[in-house]
Amino acid sequence: MEIEVAKRLQHTEEYYFSKKLREIDEMNKNGAQVINLGIGSPDLPPHPEVIQVLQEQAALSNTHGYQSYKGAPALRQAMADWYDRYYRVSLNPNTEILPLMGSKEGIVHICMTYLQEGDQALIPNPGYPAYASAVRIAGAETVPYELKAEENWIPDLEALEKTDLSKVKLMWINYPHMPTGALATADFFEKVIAFGKKHNILICHDNPYSFILNDQPQSILSVDGALDVAIELNSLSKSSNMAGWRIGMLSAKQQRIDEILRFKSNMDSGMFLATQLAAAKALQLDKSWYTQLNESYKERREKVYQIMDYLGCTYDKNQVGLFVWAKVPTKYADSYALSDDVLYNAQVFITPGGIFGSAGEQYIRISLCAKPEVLDQALERLKGRLSK
Repeated sequence: MEIEVAKRLQHTEEYYFSKKLREIDEMNKNGAQVINLGIGSPDLPPHPEVIQVLQEQAALSNTHGYQSYKGAPALRQAMADWYDRYYRVSLNPNTEILPLMGSKEGIVHICMTYLQEGDQALIPNPGYPAYASAVRIAGAETVPYELKAEENWIPDLEALEKTDLSKVKLMWINYPHMPTGALATADFFEKVIAFGKKHNILICHDNPYSFILNDQPQSILSVDGALDVAIELNSLSKSSNMAGWRIGMLSAKQQRIDEILRFKSNMDSGMFLATQLAAAKALQLDKSWYTQLNESYKERREKVYQIMDYLGCTYDKNQVGLFVWAKVPTKYADSYALSDDVLYNAQVFITPGGIFGSAGEQYIRISLCAKPEVLDQALERLKGRLSK
């Protein structure tokens, strides 16, 4: 008996990392001991005070019931205060913030709320694969826009305006950009807000990397009038070392929060209260938390530069975020060839840039989520097992 999957899944493949991690797991079962430099899952813990709040709240007898679909008031207030303190953006915690079980969830919620068959969505190439997947699951069509190194991975809005935008309902952008680490300028944010207003396109900004190796965190919502046309996603996964906790947020004007909640409330319930209150504590930490975190990442980034240098890759030292993005040397046909060479000969996994779109095929990405000694070990393996 064969039951066909729904149409919405027929062009949606299993996530690349999901498949690759299975392969690596099989290699490890056979004794390979692969060093995984692929995934941006922080290996450092949250602040001790965050753990303490979680433990204290979880030990209480009255914190285990269902929670509000809109999140605990204490968490929404902490999110609003955090936006005000670091981004200089004023949001109403009761009407303009929606806590999420990770910002990846928000990508699907937004697409399912606003897209349907016949609609189109602009997605970055290279870009986070979840944007394209969510658009397709919603039944809409993806329209990739190419990002180029010579333009600092910023979209050419003038070129986009010369295309047919009549069916485009929303546009995904993501700065600091993943995978390239490029920063957006305030000028670009102003222009993309104007672009969205002119063409009646919802601008969806995914912003989880703004505190990592970046001295000046930016929010697109700091642009005057941005709430008229923009939604911003954010996350504690990277900035607070809480990836497995699944805590994110969606910021938008009240009408959009209410619209997205119509979908989200049919998919899940509120997060565990102890988790929400611990997340509120994480958002209340002072700037020294981010300073200390970035000292660790600076040390690791220097070691990743050494790996890239050994592989003959070239990279921009102005990039920020949780990864290093680099162009592969011409001796390799593409990023997959380099990634496979390194994996099968040195048992080190490096992400091929091609998984982020055709514009990433000549690039690779290394995560900073590995301890310095692990990065040293990876370099030694490459020197010992890989022919230059």
